[in-house]
Amino acid sequence: MTRTATRVLVLNSGSSSVKYQLLDMRDSTRLAVGLVERIGESTSRLVHTPLAGGEKRERTGAIADHSAALKAVADELAHDGLGLDSPELAAIGHRVVHGGLRFTEPTVITDEVMAEIGRLVPVAPLHNPANITGIRTAQALRPDLPQVAVFDTAFHTTMPEPAARYAIDVETADAHRIRRYGFHGTSHAYVSRATAALLGKDPSEVNVIVLHLGNGASASAVAGGRCVDTSMGLTPLEGLVMGTRSGDIDPAVTFHLMRVAGMSADEIDVLLNKKSGLVGLCGDNDMREIRRRVDAGDERAKLAFDIYVHRLKKYIGAYYAVLGRVDAVAFTAGVGENAAPVREAAIAGLEQLGLAVDAGLNAVRSDEARLISPHGARVAVAVVPTDEELEIARQTFELVRERVNA
Repeated sequence: MTRTATRVLVLNSGSSSVKYQLLDMRDSTRLAVGLVERIGESTSRLVHTPLAGGEKRERTGAIADHSAALKAVADELAHDGLGLDSPELAAIGHRVVHGGLRFTEPTVITDEVMAEIGRLVPVAPLHNPANITGIRTAQALRPDLPQVAVFDTAFHTTMPEPAARYAIDVETADAHRIRRYGFHGTSHAYVSRATAALLGKDPSEVNVIVLHLGNGASASAVAGGRCVDTSMGLTPLEGLVMGTRSGDIDPAVTFHLMRVAGMSADEIDVLLNKKSGLVGLCGDNDMREIRRRVDAGDERAKLAFDIYVHRLKKYIGAYYAVLGRVDAVAFTAGVGENAAPVREAAIAGLEQLGLAVDAGLNAVRSDEARLISPHGARVAVAVVPTDEELEIARQTFELVRERVNA
């Protein structure tokens, strides 16, 4: 190569969307970001923003499939002189939601890897098929380029068996891969490491409780840089109250609804994943709107908020017990980074655990990682903006840098 390959294209392929970012790993600079949504519809939309100069562009109209979507992305990048044929492109990094127990780190994609991702579809039916489609499409565009899978579940594979196992018949569990896998792993990895940096320590020296609070939400207990417990399980349904998901629920509710309400398994699946959580409790899953309603005296919104916070407190306390010593609690993702009332309410009353929030610091809005606990607090409380795309790009580049620049 005449030029060093330092760019990584990160792709996050959903069932009807593709999110993408192009980064230069010499200094982690973003060169372009974009989104293709409503793939397969007549109202498809592509929004592309070049960050090294140039204006945001938007195009609408039918984009038939993921192949057409990625070709449109390639055209937009080429328009900015950032084409996929550039010798500076080192690899394409793909977010893959479920890697099971086999994939514990970023992995160069081969036919064998693709087959295993396919075998995991039954435990990730909404995500892995879309991830596979995105990978195959990217491979067709650049068959000569390393394609790397970065798995949401990988960070959580360090959980010890007592945390990862469900208390059901072992043979049945093993036969059907039933165990706790966890999700949002790239976010938990990034935030736990960034929190240690904020404290001026190496990740190996720090125990952190990470609260990833977006429309999907999860908590993790990270001891010395390794996940030892996390709230999501076999699927992303377990754990915290989320925008549309119930989180923890008595499994017998499912049987009760089948017997008493005559609901099918598919109907209950939709209920728990799409019609529960905050939207099920109060009709809204946007925390900003819920807080507006709470401030206006809406009792239903207040109950939803209180249930959401109650579950958060339970996990903070549980993971404090799991870790034994906690150096920091870190809030991240859309709600965690922006909803000061959630942070305040989640920490309130935990002073005996060394946790407290400074009202003034908590009210500050910033895109920077920051402490919101009082000076000298025994346990730091932090707001750490997550950056899953940068984490995927870093892991991808570290894996392929020597290979592509040999």
